[in-house]
Amino acid sequence: MRAPILGVIARCAVSEGFDVLRFNFRGAGGSTGVHGDGHDELRDVDAAMGYAAGLGSSVAGMVGWSFGAAVSLSWQAKTGSNVPYVGIAPPVSSPLTPSLPDAADLAQARRAFVIGERDQFIEADELAKYAESISAEIITYPGTDHFFVSKHERLAQDVVKLIKG
Repeated sequence: MRAPILGVIARCAVSEGFDVLRFNFRGAGGSTGVHGDGHDELRDVDAAMGYAAGLGSSVAGMVGWSFGAAVSLSWQAKTGSNVPYVGIAPPVSSPLTPSLPDAADLAQARRAFVIGERDQFIEADELAKYAESISAEIITYPGTDHFFVSKHERLAQDVVKLIKG
């Protein structure tokens, strides 16, 4: 899977001096394996974060879009991670992704969500309520949808700023 949004974010992060690790979940794009409805994909995030940590530098943050945002936040709940997190348009509850974790299951960390005002898959009010429950910042992009068409550069800059704090 080649998500243009994530490619632009990766390039922006590299230009700001970050090392970036991008990966596909099992069964996505050219990745082997079978899609696991968000549960098996927790192991993919675990392997990627373990690999990044093994490179000898600290992990500055994690970013996910849509399904990846939901799985990454679920991974944080499962592991107690307090790595800064930016979730781009994560579904709060969907039959296609794992539900976002309860606030009590998350360690304190700097977290933010970004959503398009016209997102056709995510209920903005539902995400805003969830963001408040976990003390996460929420940024809404006026006039854009789930794919942030023509907003990728701005989105990338905002994501890097959010990770930097």
